[in-house]
Amino acid sequence: MWGSTWPTPPEGHPGTDFYTSDAPTGGAGDPPRLARVLETASWARRTGALFVDWIASTLVVILVIGPAGWSEDRFSGFYTLGVYVAESALLTALVGGSFGQLATRIRVIRTDTRRPPDLLRALLRSVMICLVIPPLVFKPDGRGLHDMATGTQTALLDDLVASRR
Repeated sequence: MWGSTWPTPPEGHPGTDFYTSDAPTGGAGDPPRLARVLETASWARRTGALFVDWIASTLVVILVIGPAGWSEDRFSGFYTLGVYVAESALLTALVGGSFGQLATRIRVIRTDTRRPPDLLRALLRSVMICLVIPPLVFKPDGRGLHDMATGTQTALLDDLVASRR
């Protein structure tokens, strides 16, 4: 299955590791060499990042409409959701992660280039996270449906930096 964009890991390799096919090929007709393994960020760290994002988005809404407006407006939760989607999509496309992901040293990268996703992919990913179900449907490597649909992965910043050396 070397002709596809997802090379098969070697036999006996743990299923939690993630391989990308962005490594240079060995030569004409040779299969691509496997890039350094990038593990998906842990559920605890990703949940922590989402919590930081949600608190920050709530604070932005409170600053805009005031504490009384936030507690009395029945749509304040939707305002928070909108701020989260906008913040997450823009920052992910620009710097590789939402405010919470940056604070918890997580980066969102495309699986094919290891670069931040473009704005459309980042927006689709953020909207899918808000639907709740996609992050709960995941592969053994930890990538949720939202990551599979957008061709992205969450990786630890330290692992990403080490893979580029």
